[in-house]
Amino acid sequence: MHDSTMGSRNLELIFDRVGHFGRYQVFIYFTCAFQNISCGIHYLASVFMTVFPKHTCRPPGNVSRILFHNISLWRLDDVWTLFPTGREDYVVVQLQDGEVWELTRCYRFRRDNNSNLNYDYNGHKSGSPCLDGFIYDKSKWDNTVVTQWDLVCNREWFAKLIQPTFMLGVLLGALAFGYLSDRAGRRLVLWSTSVGMYLFGIAAAFTLDYYSFMLTRFLLAIVASGYLVVVFVYVTEFIGMKARTWASIQIHSFFAIGTMVVALTGYLVRTWWIYQIILSTVTLPFVLCCWMVPETPFWLLSEGRYEEAQVVVDKIAKWNRASPCKLSELLSLDQYSAVGNEPSEVKKYNLIALFYDWNIGTRTLIVWLVWFTGCLGFYCFSLNSVNLGGNEYLNLFLMGAVEIPAYVFMCLGMDIVGRRNVLVFSLISGAIFCGVIMVIPKDYYIWRVVATMAGKFAIGSAFGLIYLYTAELYPTMIRTQAVGSGSMVCRVGSIIAPFCVYLSSVWIFMPQLLTGILAFVSGLLTLKLPETLGKPLATTWKEATQLDVEKDSSSGKLLPTTTNADVGENGSD
Repeated sequence: MHDSTMGSRNLELIFDRVGHFGRYQVFIYFTCAFQNISCGIHYLASVFMTVFPKHTCRPPGNVSRILFHNISLWRLDDVWTLFPTGREDYVVVQLQDGEVWELTRCYRFRRDNNSNLNYDYNGHKSGSPCLDGFIYDKSKWDNTVVTQWDLVCNREWFAKLIQPTFMLGVLLGALAFGYLSDRAGRRLVLWSTSVGMYLFGIAAAFTLDYYSFMLTRFLLAIVASGYLVVVFVYVTEFIGMKARTWASIQIHSFFAIGTMVVALTGYLVRTWWIYQIILSTVTLPFVLCCWMVPETPFWLLSEGRYEEAQVVVDKIAKWNRASPCKLSELLSLDQYSAVGNEPSEVKKYNLIALFYDWNIGTRTLIVWLVWFTGCLGFYCFSLNSVNLGGNEYLNLFLMGAVEIPAYVFMCLGMDIVGRRNVLVFSLISGAIFCGVIMVIPKDYYIWRVVATMAGKFAIGSAFGLIYLYTAELYPTMIRTQAVGSGSMVCRVGSIIAPFCVYLSSVWIFMPQLLTGILAFVSGLLTLKLPETLGKPLATTWKEATQLDVEKDSSSGKLLPTTTNADVGENGSD
């Protein structure tokens, strides 16, 4: 059996014959990329499912009269426009049996003296928790996960665990399905994870209790993450070198479209389980047509299944109206070419090799910090968009929309001024915009949204670029582990991000402060990394360490800087 490196070289020759991004690759690319929309949907669906509405204790009987400060009301639903969001307050109600109760968010107090109904009361009163449940403000959402299972007061932390638990599933899914795709093939994983996304997404809407909801969402996270990791590899193995970098990066744009779909659906549907069902149906088109996507020739060649690979290559040639390409000729050409001596024994490397020497170890720590900062900032900006003021649905929609031009900017900039310079600019700009957000007065929420969009643009550019940049900083034998370890650190950032957003209850700008500090430090440290634009991919440790001392002698493009296996092995949003 030929090794995967030789298979990779063969595929590059195949693309020269049948086309780098012809009609067949376009069909495969957009079919698989469409499913990325579902991943973006499920990653951020909890933004509106876990909304904490205004609430107060439910009184132990029918209410005849309501008093809030000096305003008398007849219905509790009328009090929400007056009820404060930032400080504790209470509502006084008189029941039909004459009892007078003070209702707060988490407690209720029965007054011993019922002779008069005044808001202020200095007499004796007995308190108790909300034994009869809660009354919620339904002006924005008829029903959320929070109101469904009363995840407020002493149960509030149950709601705050929903997104971090999902992200933990994302971490496990990336590990499990990344391994399975190398063993069982990309196509099988794409099909199984897509079916899983549809089934678990629908099942989450019909769960009867909090724990089954959490379990279903956790399983949904595992399969969604698995798809996101493997589809990145899948499309890069079908696309030739001339279009591969742009195509692999722009696949993130479909994830951003998913964010926009969440915002639009949340605006139109205000019941969480209907909202969940509608979002889950986006997966259905791919589930119905996933049988049409073949296994990648790269994986089939690596497994020695040459006849099946030939069938796929023939289909590509037919769709692209190119001349047929015989793999047997290319294999023999590669085998007996001047370059191809007997392949030597390949030494296996583990994660410790990322600290090969002081310079490589420092490079690894900086790269990990950038991965962590990019992911933390990415999800902090998205999850915190509902707290910016104004229309929270429009805010989230804009947070998704701004990612698309960010990826275009990154693709253009990295080939003009270099990977490192774009990364430094993006991180420092993100830090500056975090600072700008903090000094904008609360009433100027439109400017705060604009500054947040600019920050998301900057962080999104950095987050999208770090995949490619990491692959170019390490030699071939450790490249997959480098991108994989960065992805692991990235998942830790996504788990922490929801807790970072929850700190806004301590100080409203705490998420921006933490993200800004990390982005600024990461940007400065990135200056210590070498530039990789126009340089060939390192194949040995000597070439990798040489990057630190080389000077950019020319701006010309020397050799291609990515291959299908280099970038895509662990890439995902």
